[in-house]
Amino acid sequence: MIDLKSHKELFESHIARYREEISRFRTGRAHSSLVDNILVDAYGTMTQIAHLGTISIPDARSLLITPWDASVLKEIEKAIATANIGAQTTNDGASIRVLLPTLTEENRRNLTKLLKERSEKARIAIRGVRDEVRDSIMTAQRNKEITEDDKFQMLKKLDEMTKEYIEEVEGAASKKEQEIMTI
Repeated sequence: MIDLKSHKELFESHIARYREEISRFRTGRAHSSLVDNILVDAYGTMTQIAHLGTISIPDARSLLITPWDASVLKEIEKAIATANIGAQTTNDGASIRVLLPTLTEENRRNLTKLLKERSEKARIAIRGVRDEVRDSIMTAQRNKEITEDDKFQMLKKLDEMTKEYIEEVEGAASKKEQEIMTI
């Protein structure tokens, strides 16, 4: 018997990855996810900024990164410049201030376009999981492991699950689009 709940983790992982990806999209306000996953060459290994110090948000247009060890300030500044997030950095010797310019209407439209592309990729990934599960259901029915009634019941539940997850992607996309387009 095929357990649809065991496949739920695959759906959830695609949703989680999508949410993490769109959280990095720059909106009108500063947020730590813009820089916390940028990799810095510190102590001979690539380390995320979030693991090297604290990231605070002093106002709507800036971030303040205060490393626990001031010797990595230059590397953090270099990594932010290399990441090309469209921000200016200033180093005061103890911390780095990341200044975000205001988004233009054109930038907002481009971000919205990118958001729609990422949303479509997430929907495709969810449908891919659905197709894999559907194939395993059909194979199980052909191999007489489940009855035809069970097959139809499972396919119906699978379609309902798929619809829920696609609606979740669309809801998150709609919310993010509002954040991007709001001045």
